Amino acid sequence: MNTFVKGAILLIIVAFVGECLEFLINIVLARELGEEGLGLYMSILPTVLFVVVIASLELPISISKFVAEKEAIFHRSMIIHALRFAAGCTIIFSAISFVILPVIPVFDRYHPATPFLFIILIPIIAFSSVARGYFMGAQVMRKIAIANFLRRAGQLILLVLVFSFFSFDTPTAIFISLCTLIATEMIVLTYLMIAFYLQMNELKKHPQAKLDGPKVRKALLKISLPTTGLRIFHAASFAIKPFLIKEALVRAGMIDTMAMIQYGKLAGVAFTIGFFPAFIAHSLLIVLIPAVSEAYAKGDLERLQKLLRRVMLTTFAYGIPAVYVFYFYAEPLTNLFFEESPAAGYLQLLVPYFLFHYFVMPMQAYLIGLGLVKDAFWHAVWATTLSFILMFVLGSRPEFGMGGIIIGMNLGAVLLTLMHYMTITKKIGLTIGLRKERP
Repeated sequence: MNTFVKGAILLIIVAFVGECLEFLINIVLARELGEEGLGLYMSILPTVLFVVVIASLELPISISKFVAEKEAIFHRSMIIHALRFAAGCTIIFSAISFVILPVIPVFDRYHPATPFLFIILIPIIAFSSVARGYFMGAQVMRKIAIANFLRRAGQLILLVLVFSFFSFDTPTAIFISLCTLIATEMIVLTYLMIAFYLQMNELKKHPQAKLDGPKVRKALLKISLPTTGLRIFHAASFAIKPFLIKEALVRAGMIDTMAMIQYGKLAGVAFTIGFFPAFIAHSLLIVLIPAVSEAYAKGDLERLQKLLRRVMLTTFAYGIPAVYVFYFYAEPLTNLFFEESPAAGYLQLLVPYFLFHYFVMPMQAYLIGLGLVKDAFWHAVWATTLSFILMFVLGSRPEFGMGGIIIGMNLGAVLLTLMHYMTITKKIGLTIGLRKERP
């Protein structure tokens, strides 16, 4: 069994356990925060994601690609330069965030200390990103798997302990829930730094070659900047989405509070269930980036073609049964969160959105490995723009409401998947049917 398959299987198994824990986390949040509180919590999560993207500068991607393409003698020198780079970025981003975050209107409905949680998150993410990038590139997937498990298990344990012994009003309960999120990231950072320190000491025992700092930073930024641009776009659109949906629903005749509750059920219930199988797609993304980068650097088109066929087959194998279950068992699944919830209908309508999302994630890894990050970015821009226009136009009509919003989401996912797929197959010499192109 090769490294790619072993790494993928390990990550998928651990990610499955993690998603089960995430499922339990959202059930706990739904019961402790209530409908409106869950809506507020889910509305702030895209902002958390945005901060994570900025703080990480997509270093896990650029470092993993660098490590996969370079010989081991260069790894330690490159990591030292990457740590210095991460430290500098942390200082700059923290200073900017300290000035900007407290005055952003999005925090007005939350606990006054909430912006400062985001500032604390910046150095945690920056340094853990360096460790993640190295372990991904060196294909030491066991460390990544353990870190991913700790994130979910730690948050669930903290939430259960806190809410078992204390009772809070809704704003404070949301703040405490966010605190558990930050505390869990600190636990993950501690583990990664210990593992990373031991790995760096191990590299000391082997021959080393020094790299020039500016050249390393340039190589990292060559991947990090366009990839960060892509992730920033995704994060920004994800952060805008709750407010766009709420505004569309209000224009359709729904009161503000009810619109927030409906978004909470869409994001906190339907999304939680629908994205549950995406742990497989995310695991494939992690192992594909170094595998595709290495194969492309060697000009091994046959391996790239074989990997793509394997990924597509794997996605079909779990994606079709998953959406079948979502469609025909939507009501009992959503009743785990709230009784007689409209989220059951949302889950059924979102089946195309979830299925195509499972394909998008590994294909993004392919585009990154092939050096086509700009293509991935423009695909996302066109698909998201069309999706948002349809979501707002259809969602604002009383006869459509949330149904119109979901139609826009589905069409955007389909368009993004098709653009990714066409670009990849053309690049590696395959037809649409995944057969080799004739000379």
